[in-house]
Amino acid sequence: MGYHDNQKCIDACLQCAAICNHCASSCLSEQDVEMMTKCVQMDMECAALCYATAQLLSLGSIHAKAISNICAEACRACAEVCGNHNNEHCQECAAACRKCADECERVQ
Repeated sequence: MGYHDNQKCIDACLQCAAICNHCASSCLSEQDVEMMTKCVQMDMECAALCYATAQLLSLGSIHAKAISNICAEACRACAEVCGNHNNEHCQECAAACRKCADECERVQ
């Protein structure tokens, strides 16, 4: 399995990583930054895993299924944390994370 077999997941991972980075950056501009620290941490971890997942999937790695499962778990956790905030960037991030998790769970 390589790039073309997992293209939807790769695209979802790359989009999710970009939105997580945007969310983390935006959280740092919120008035109560201390309240956003868990969100920022989850965003950064999720983005890192999404980038790694996209890279390994595009390489056709033997670890594709394992990292996709870990990525899905991280995305679901990030979506839960971001979903608790009512600002636009967190809600956008939660939606991207849920979509990415769904795609990662389809990887074989």
